Order: sequence, then C-alpha cells, then structure tokens
Amino acid sequence: MRWMRQLVRGTLLFIPPYMAFNDIFFSIRTVDGVSMQPTLNPEGKNTDFVLLDRWAAANFQFERGDVVSLISPKDPSQWLIKRVIALEGDQVKSDSCFEEDVNVPRGHCWVEGDNRECSLDSNNFGPVSYGLITAKASYILWPPSRWGKLDKLAIAQGRVTTRENVDRGKVFFGWDS
Repeated sequence: MRWMRQLVRGTLLFIPPYMAFNDIFFSIRTVDGVSMQPTLNPEGKNTDFVLLDRWAAANFQFERGDVVSLISPKDPSQWLIKRVIALEGDQVKSDSCFEEDVNVPRGHCWVEGDNRECSLDSNNFGPVSYGLITAKASYILWPPSRWGKLDKLAIAQGRVTTRENVDRGKVFFGWDS
C-alpha cells in the first residue's frame, strides 16, 4: 500500500510542472491532412508529430517562411498548421476572391499551406491576427526517418512585397538601392 501512495504522490507532483511546461514552452502535436505536403505528412497516409515552440509565438518570434500552428479564424475549435508568407505591412498577391493585392494590416500575418491547391488558409479567410498563432513548429519528431529541423522556405518574391521594400520606395518609384 505504501508504494501506491508514493505513486499517487509522484504523479500529483509531476502533472502540474508538465502542464505548465506544455502550455508555456513546448508541446507536441500531430499533423495529418494534405495542406502542408510535401513538408509535413508527405505520403498522406502517416501522421507526423511536430515539436511546437510556444515561447516563440508568445513573444511573436516568427518570420516569413516559418511554419506555425494557429487557431482557425473560421472555426475556433479547429487547429491549423501553415507557413507564414507575409508579415504586417507586407503586400501579398492573393490567389482568391480578395482583391488582387492585399495589404497585411498591423498585428496580422498572411499564412498558407505548402500544398496551395488543398489548403484552407489566408486565401480563404484573409490575414490572420498574431493572437491566433499558438506556436512555431520547429522539429519533426515522428516518423524517425524524417526526424529533423523544419526549415524555413524562401517565399516567392513575385507574390510578396515586404514592408522593407515598400519603406525604401522600391514598389512605388522603382528605386533599387
């Protein structure tokens, strides 16, 4: 009976720090579906497990090309994983019914799936508030054959005009510094 008390006591002492670590720093999520193929779940029949860096999202430490998890703006009970294409102040050529060029407002970013034909993303619901981003995906943990760091992809220069280029007058005046 003494061992059972120690087991219960150990469990009760372990759970709160684990939950706090999981909510504040890192967590592990499964990724299935086809919207992020070929980066995640490339064959479509397996589930990838990714390490999510919650601290980076809480401090807004993401850049163009990062893979992030977010709460769906259309359905708050749904969790999405997408790539950041543009940040606040950038201009994006949208593939949707939105106007041709979309200016990403302050406090928002533009996210898309790598498999753009099969992705519910900013082309469907517009720019996403930073507050909906819950974490930055940093590593693929499973399957073992694909274990490794999730790399940032270069964003197509023809689709995104960054705020730095806008600030320097490249877009409006054709200046090239």
